[in-house]
Amino acid sequence: MSDRFVRVEGIDVTPAADGYVIYDPERDRVHYLNHTAALVLEFCTGEHSQADIVAMLQLAYELPNPPELEVQDCIDHLREEGLIT
Repeated sequence: MSDRFVRVEGIDVTPAADGYVIYDPERDRVHYLNHTAALVLEFCTGEHSQADIVAMLQLAYELPNPPELEVQDCIDHLREEGLIT
């Protein structure tokens, strides 16, 4: 299993005040992502490893420790919801 993820095609992503609203027409589902989850989704380009995403979030939020578990949970959720592969 690769640790590089890509946003699926065909979803409609709309920025909102508190993150993203995403509509998945294939599943007829709406998803609400907070700012952190939106950033993780943005970093899922296939170019960044999971470790890269952890490091970028740590830098973006000036965290004292890398958010490894939080990123793993977010990626797992995005995969389960069919938003990344």
